[in-house]
Amino acid sequence: MALAVENGRRMFDYWLTVYKRTWKGTMISSFLLPMLYLAAMGIGLGSFVDSNGTGALGGVSYLQFIAPGLLASTALQIAVGEATYPVMSGLKWQKFYHSMIATPLRPADVVYGQLAFIAFRVFTSCAVFLVIITLFGGLKSPLGVLGLPVALLVGMAVAGPIAAYATILDNDSGFAMVFRFGVVPAFLFSGAFFPVSQLPDWIEWLAYVSPLWHAVDLSRNLSLGTVNPLLALGNLLYLLTWFLVGTWLAVRGFTRKLIG
Repeated sequence: MALAVENGRRMFDYWLTVYKRTWKGTMISSFLLPMLYLAAMGIGLGSFVDSNGTGALGGVSYLQFIAPGLLASTALQIAVGEATYPVMSGLKWQKFYHSMIATPLRPADVVYGQLAFIAFRVFTSCAVFLVIITLFGGLKSPLGVLGLPVALLVGMAVAGPIAAYATILDNDSGFAMVFRFGVVPAFLFSGAFFPVSQLPDWIEWLAYVSPLWHAVDLSRNLSLGTVNPLLALGNLLYLLTWFLVGTWLAVRGFTRKLIG
């Protein structure tokens, strides 16, 4: 166990060193675009929604309604971005993962280090976004700051399965399906912009399968101070299950790909 932690720490240090040289390229997608989206939807569109009353949203402003959902959605999109092309690059194009396992590192260590770096990217980006949300008045309750660990958890819940998926692809064309049939529908039907109870029954139940819905629901309840402990526990267990199973699948995929 101690060896796995140490090897994972070394892998994370490698990714952190790389990121110190490339972080400027992530400024727009990780920080600027979420802020602009919050301003456009929460303040721009929100002013029209609020002008018609806030009864349908439980008496809160549209900004306060969508801000927690945007936080969780940002985490998911960052995690998917870091678990797709960078992973395929290491496996197929640049093949730096093969160099790593030529050292005492195991495939599992490579996975743990990669996931630790993805967690770092999700946490730092969402922390900045949470500060922006707070400055805009998007949090109604101090409990809303707990949306940050929830965002981190949903990011890790999808990072593992997506990294595992990357190990079975021969080229990057499969990632288009991830974004088209996974990320976009999850984003639209996560409850971030409107209650999913307004959807047809068959789509509503489909939305509940998505880990993003559970993160949005939990983050919003924390932000509004309306947390139901039992439902919150269910959300957390669902996200944790995705994370643990996804990590296990990623380790199996890396092991098969790197050492057969």
